[in-house]
Amino acid sequence: MNNRYEIIVVGGGHAGCEAALAAARMGASTLLVTISEADIARMPCNPAIGGLAKGQLVREIDALGGEMGVCIDCAGIQFRMLNRGKGPAVWSPRAQADKKIYHEKMIATLRECGNLDLLEAEVSGLEVSGGRVSGVTVAGGMAIAAEKVVLALGTFPNGLMHVGEKQIPGGREGEPPSCLLSDAMSELGLERRRLKTGTPARLARDSIDYSLCEEQKGDSDPAPFSFRTGRLDVEQVSCYITYTGEKTHELIKKNIGRSPLFSGQIQGVGPRYCPSIEDKVVRFSDRQRHQIFLEPEGRDSEEIYINGLSTSLPADVQAEMISSVPGLADARIIRYGYAIEYDFFPPWQIHSTMESRKIGGLYMAGQVNGTSGYEEAAAQGLWAGINAVLAIRGTSPFGLGRHQAYAGVMVDDLITKDIDEPYRMFTSRAEHRLLLRQDNADERLMRYGVRFGLIERKMWEEMITRKKNVHSAARRLERLVIPAGDVSRILEKAGVQGAKEPKRASKLLQRPELGLEALEQVLPEGTIDLSAREREMLSINLKYDGYIKRQKKTAQKIMRMDKTRIPDHFSFEIDALSTEAREKLEKFRPETLGQASRITGVRNSDLSVLMVFLGRHFSVGQDKAVPGAEKDGIRGGTEKKDRK
Repeated sequence: MNNRYEIIVVGGGHAGCEAALAAARMGASTLLVTISEADIARMPCNPAIGGLAKGQLVREIDALGGEMGVCIDCAGIQFRMLNRGKGPAVWSPRAQADKKIYHEKMIATLRECGNLDLLEAEVSGLEVSGGRVSGVTVAGGMAIAAEKVVLALGTFPNGLMHVGEKQIPGGREGEPPSCLLSDAMSELGLERRRLKTGTPARLARDSIDYSLCEEQKGDSDPAPFSFRTGRLDVEQVSCYITYTGEKTHELIKKNIGRSPLFSGQIQGVGPRYCPSIEDKVVRFSDRQRHQIFLEPEGRDSEEIYINGLSTSLPADVQAEMISSVPGLADARIIRYGYAIEYDFFPPWQIHSTMESRKIGGLYMAGQVNGTSGYEEAAAQGLWAGINAVLAIRGTSPFGLGRHQAYAGVMVDDLITKDIDEPYRMFTSRAEHRLLLRQDNADERLMRYGVRFGLIERKMWEEMITRKKNVHSAARRLERLVIPAGDVSRILEKAGVQGAKEPKRASKLLQRPELGLEALEQVLPEGTIDLSAREREMLSINLKYDGYIKRQKKTAQKIMRMDKTRIPDHFSFEIDALSTEAREKLEKFRPETLGQASRITGVRNSDLSVLMVFLGRHFSVGQDKAVPGAEKDGIRGGTEKKDRK
């Protein structure tokens, strides 16, 4: 270990791992500091990666050159594509993970990475000079210098765990909290608040009666997360579903006063969309049952995670509650559930690069910004690591718009909205989700990974070849006209009504009832000579062509506002602005007019005023806020149009 690095990353969770790997792979001398190497890339809560919208984030991380997708492909024990019954805009990959293998794969990757050192220590403070970070201080007083510091602290800042009336200081079970660093950050002028999250009990695998539960198997032909994984060859493990019932709910209601959530013991705000079981029973009192998933924590692990039964009730109540659930009457509890309160630093205090507004060179990623989830944290860590290196090089920062990536939606939300509960990504947060599908993340983002040296150019070339193959097949289908007799035959075989007249093959495929297999029955042999993945791309592109074009037009309008930059020291003390708008704009300091439009409390009339005042600085459309937007096939308006 040296005493000077270009970048120091504090925290070995999912955000810290991605930040450290990105920085080191881009050529920066990097140090990852963690309290214990044994806890690197742990999954302290659910043993899974991906899920609704989260799966899209993992695909984006992978396309940019991150490691999460590669690790879960190695450690996955069950793979499923969620929402297959709906449109492709919301298909989301999810995998159950062997937590031990995931950790081992990630730590091996870190150790093998050039330019990267690991240090087991607790960071107790930041070295700051002239308003800029210059390094960190570890417990014991040793200072290590750095040009940039990335903080990925998880739930450790002043962490406090709750099991009923019992309170235990800790970042998670068995690990101490990080109090010194959180206090030091507060003393440096960073505002902090409290949030809460929780986890359920773990059960012994052999103590569950699975005959009373519903089996949930993985996909028969599982799709990998990483674009670098050719094919998954894995023996999949089943999960199981059971439900709470009237007895469970009555027991919880009877002991609700002993829950730290309802006794006033917990002050932090918990996640609305992933509530504890006691919160669900109170908020949804008309529900007769709640679904519970029994998920193995590893292929050979004896522990079963009870997804849907997160709780901070006392241990004796937890035991009685669990035994009331079908299949769990004789279940042995290995570890009890708990809630945890922790400090976070509201993200209106960071720029879109993840750099602090108050302390130059200090980047923040993950739960320290108020987010919840491994995937959200990893995406932020990668984003912060890339930007820290670009800042050292003196090159333009990296950023993605809401039309380019779920990661772009998340970062934009963090810096334009008040975070008063743990932020979780959902497909509904993305206005252009048909453009941001999980299957096209490589087309959208891989060029950035290549540009930063995080993706081999070979991967980029393979993606370009796939894209060309699909485009050529689409052109062939657009030119081919299917005779009326063949149209009638395949429609009748599909059991649907339709005009019995000649149709272009591309138009025929747009019918929801028809797939490529049906169309191939009447096409010349070899017309669709594509791989399985290319066939899926072709089908989606043709079936949703009209919707995709409309979303691109909408995105184009929004992007014009995102191209209008607001100078760093622009004063929002403008009399014509509403009082609420002035307060919010000064607090959030939007970097573009588009960001300003998404701040709650800023009205259309306020935006009109801003446009007038910004026009005095420069013409609209002169400065791009989102790099590479034109290459996405979305063009901003011309300068003349923008000036109008």
